[in-house]
Amino acid sequence: MHPSEKPAKKRTLIQALKALRQPKAAVMAGLGFSSGLPFLLTGNTLGYWLREGHVSLTAIGFASWVGMAYSLKFLWAPVIDKVDAPFLGALGRRRSWMLAAQIFIALGLGAMALIGPTHGVWPLALAALVVAFASATQDINVDAWRIEIAEDEDELGLLTSAYQLGYRSALIVAESVILILAQGLGWPGAYAIMAALVGIGLLSTWKAGEPKRPEGEISARDGGLFSPSGLYDAVVGPFIAFFKEHGAFALLMLGAITLYHLPDYLRGPITNPFYKDLGLEKATVGLVRGTVGLWALIAGISLGGISALRLGHGKSLIIGALIQPVAIALFATLALSGAPLWKFEAVMAFDNFAIGYSGVALVSYMSSLTSFGYTATQYALLSSALNWTGKTLKGFSGAAVDHLHQTRDLMHAYADFYLSAAALGLPAIILCLFLARRLKALNA
Repeated sequence: MHPSEKPAKKRTLIQALKALRQPKAAVMAGLGFSSGLPFLLTGNTLGYWLREGHVSLTAIGFASWVGMAYSLKFLWAPVIDKVDAPFLGALGRRRSWMLAAQIFIALGLGAMALIGPTHGVWPLALAALVVAFASATQDINVDAWRIEIAEDEDELGLLTSAYQLGYRSALIVAESVILILAQGLGWPGAYAIMAALVGIGLLSTWKAGEPKRPEGEISARDGGLFSPSGLYDAVVGPFIAFFKEHGAFALLMLGAITLYHLPDYLRGPITNPFYKDLGLEKATVGLVRGTVGLWALIAGISLGGISALRLGHGKSLIIGALIQPVAIALFATLALSGAPLWKFEAVMAFDNFAIGYSGVALVSYMSSLTSFGYTATQYALLSSALNWTGKTLKGFSGAAVDHLHQTRDLMHAYADFYLSAAALGLPAIILCLFLARRLKALNA
């Protein structure tokens, strides 16, 4: 049974905030940290390292395609939904896969630290690809654990906030703290420390309880998975169940999810190269992200979680869809008028607030759509829909800026790119308005 179908324990706002202090929420925050840590280390932060190695924006954009692993995870999620990880089955299905993925993430990050761009972009990208696939596998199971362990819809919302807090905190570490470390230790040393921080995920996995499996589930342990009916249930069943439950409206839902973070994905690969070309020091960027940016992120996550509980999914999604493009458009002002510290801090603060708020709004909504027994596969489908378009198109971001640079100076090229990316947030706003109307009708 999905958490939203369980009897909800009505909580006041104060009770909801206190509930975040329970051990389950702490484990969720640790798993969220483990999920967020590798994401930028194979993406935007890697782009900063590559740019300092005099790699072109076009090549940096193409290298970001290693993140396509996150968009393809629905392909192996059906197996993960039904089979324990090899040699680790005693831990339980979710915990065994989380542990296996974390081991490969640590090894992959260590390999990246040893290789570096001096040995060529593509060997480094290959190591990053290993990290990305392991990270995507970890995400499948962490998302499923969060949904399956929740006792009711309210607790699912609280765990989602805890997850986002851990996840976004890891992003701060992977995009700000690492810059300060790289300034003093060099990029290889900084990446080695990131590999060591995977230990937070290992500890959280050890402390996590294994969710109960649904009764009557087809399992590999009794040979059912490898029968025709078992394969059908594992691979096709989740998609049939999803479209049967939501009907034609599922297409609108998938469309809104697909386009929701598109502007943010598009600007991703060129964000850190932009700071480098703007003349900002790594330590300055890191300190601003780790102070002003972190507090703004926490505020966005907190308000996003409260909004999801108090305003509902529809209104929260609309607010998130509105503030994201505004935040991205503000980066054009940095490109056109320079980046004095106060202005850089203000833009960074609003951007992190928008990321935190919109992230919780969308994840809370997607979590409410899954069916128990198909949790991993259905959530992987939804998150793949979220990732696919953005992660495909973002590979051309560097080439787009390089193309614009042919007819204008570099900063104007960056500004035009940011404004164009922000404009692509309009379709998501329109779809979220229709989505909110539909949700209001269903809840009436």
